[in-house]
Amino acid sequence: MDASTTGVSKHDMCFAVASRESVRPYVLPRNKNDMADAEAICEAVTRPNMRFVAVKTAAQQSVLMLHRCRALLVRQRTMLANAIRAHLAEFGIVMPQGIRTLLTALIAPKDEVNDLPHLVRVALAPMAANLIELGQRIKGLEIEIAREHRGNETSRRLETIPGFGVMTSTAMAATVADPTAFKSGREFAAWLGLTPRESSSGGKQRLGGITKMGDGYLRTLLVVGATAVIRFAREEGSAKTAWIRKLMEKKPAKSWRLRLPTRWRA
Repeated sequence: MDASTTGVSKHDMCFAVASRESVRPYVLPRNKNDMADAEAICEAVTRPNMRFVAVKTAAQQSVLMLHRCRALLVRQRTMLANAIRAHLAEFGIVMPQGIRTLLTALIAPKDEVNDLPHLVRVALAPMAANLIELGQRIKGLEIEIAREHRGNETSRRLETIPGFGVMTSTAMAATVADPTAFKSGREFAAWLGLTPRESSSGGKQRLGGITKMGDGYLRTLLVVGATAVIRFAREEGSAKTAWIRKLMEKKPAKSWRLRLPTRWRA
């Protein structure tokens, strides 16, 4: 029960998509079947406070596919780099952090890596080749994302926000199909899962960690961008970032990494 539809567009009928989280409470406590799901969907869509999911276009889905493929290749590259470091550590060689530094050390003509046994170098050679190939494929996907960014007006406008780069801007423009569905930045932050999880009762408010209920990839990009903004706000000391330094006077900078996206200013 991933979504519900009330019509089919090709038959000139309006349709709406509802998330499973909003429909699940209307499923009666009994065996799950198609009839029970259909009854729950019909009950859910008639509620006045029901929120529907905005339908993405084919272009937005294509951009998100580029991001997902790139994220997968980055994870694979990280796994390969960590495996190479672990194998070298067994011979007492500690490699520095960074993919570029690791590749430079592996292909260096004169290095302690060359003193390794021949079989070790034979085993690491295909892993190093795969590491280089993954880097080239990631670069190719990033070029396509940058090309899409230059042709998308919404993405270019988002890039003017501090901490927003090409990756965050294109991901935001493709993920949020209808920005008018959010009344404020706080509501958008709640949709992303950046607001505290509340468990209040008896007139006592209890707030925990963030809910993490939204898009994890987009949330990661926003937190990385907020971290960069906080770091540069400390160094440059310009008037544009004075409000950020004022916030850091109240609480540590680490606590603002999750709060800054909820109150971002251009």
